[in-house]
Amino acid sequence: MRFSFTKKILFILLILGIWVQTTAQEIKVRKEVLENGLTVLLYENKQAPTVACRLFYATGSVHETPDNSGLAHLLEHQLFKGTEKLKPDELWSAYQEAGGTGLNAFTSDLMTAYFVNLPRNKVELFLWLEADRMQNAVIAREFEAERNVVMEERRMRYDDPPRGRYRETLRTMIYEAYPYRIPTIGWASSIENLTQEQAEEHYRKYYKPRNAILVFAGDFSADSLLPKIHLYFGNIPTGEPFPEIKLREPKQAGEKRLIVRRTDAIPSIDIIFKTPAVGDSAVYALDIVEGALNGRSGRLYKRLVEEEQLATSASASNNPNKAISTFTVSVALRPGANPEKAEAIVWEELEKLKNELVNEREFQKVLNNAYAAQLRSLTNMAGVATNLAWYEMFGSYNLYLNWATALETVSREAVKEAASNYFTRDNAVIGWLVK
Repeated sequence: MRFSFTKKILFILLILGIWVQTTAQEIKVRKEVLENGLTVLLYENKQAPTVACRLFYATGSVHETPDNSGLAHLLEHQLFKGTEKLKPDELWSAYQEAGGTGLNAFTSDLMTAYFVNLPRNKVELFLWLEADRMQNAVIAREFEAERNVVMEERRMRYDDPPRGRYRETLRTMIYEAYPYRIPTIGWASSIENLTQEQAEEHYRKYYKPRNAILVFAGDFSADSLLPKIHLYFGNIPTGEPFPEIKLREPKQAGEKRLIVRRTDAIPSIDIIFKTPAVGDSAVYALDIVEGALNGRSGRLYKRLVEEEQLATSASASNNPNKAISTFTVSVALRPGANPEKAEAIVWEELEKLKNELVNEREFQKVLNNAYAAQLRSLTNMAGVATNLAWYEMFGSYNLYLNWATALETVSREAVKEAASNYFTRDNAVIGWLVK
């Protein structure tokens, strides 16, 4: 049977859609919440004899104030200084000697995560080490030295690079009230004044089961692993909940602009819009917008890079988050390019989305890419484990599993409506980084 090119594309999209939908439906995640509040997510997959192990804590910069900003991030560093049973570096060496890979941690606005990938017969090591670290970390060990390390990290990543302070300042302009405005690494004057006592109090209260999500994805038996999880974590005290964040972001009074001029700048433009929290249907519609604008075949690249030759790259990013999300358009300008002209073209493309329906071909391309991205993510157990924990922090791991199929419910009219509602001047924070 011979197909025309168009029919071939449609046939591939159909098969890909069925494949991903079927795969997502077959992802059976077992969830259990222990009596002390620890959330456990287990996904069995026998494709390789390894297990992705994750422990997320719901502690990040969103729970800080300007006075103690950077505390969650500094505590992440300190938890690699050992416990009452382990000397510094023994945790690293224990994982490495067991064949662990990808050992690392990170802190964000909402969470602090610890992760490693282990051979299937070494998973109990993760339970032992992390249960010990949850209860017996020695925060005092090398505290001042590590605080200096964080200060240096801040200097290298934020204070010295031209884009570092620019992005940090831009973030404070996006959020007027909500604590997402607090930088995860912390303000310099806050970091240098953080005390061991503050870190120990935070650890004692909040590094506890009720604020934690434990995730395993890979080659293991849930029936065998669950009793061990209860054994290692079941008797740990529940801990305290974080105080409820009652602040809500006010409606922006009008367009905001930041212009940063530096001799070492790589010129760029960023336009950021505040959008609804994850779970709102508009977030899915804005994912379609992202796809229409993004990529080498996207509208931004065609106009700014290929046609007008004002930029070396141009991208859009839909960034779902709890409480409030953002949508960002970023343009890297060519040397000597006029930023006013480039920004005007971005607004022209956004206006088209507000006044015209996304065409069928574009719409289908976005759905195809979403399915393909989900399919790729489901073959990587490290990615699966991280995404399960991440979206559970947002409210439910099912948000991750059902994201691509949720896009199917979006209409072209809903895309136009979302663009009209949020891509307005009064909702824009615009940054220029120029020579």
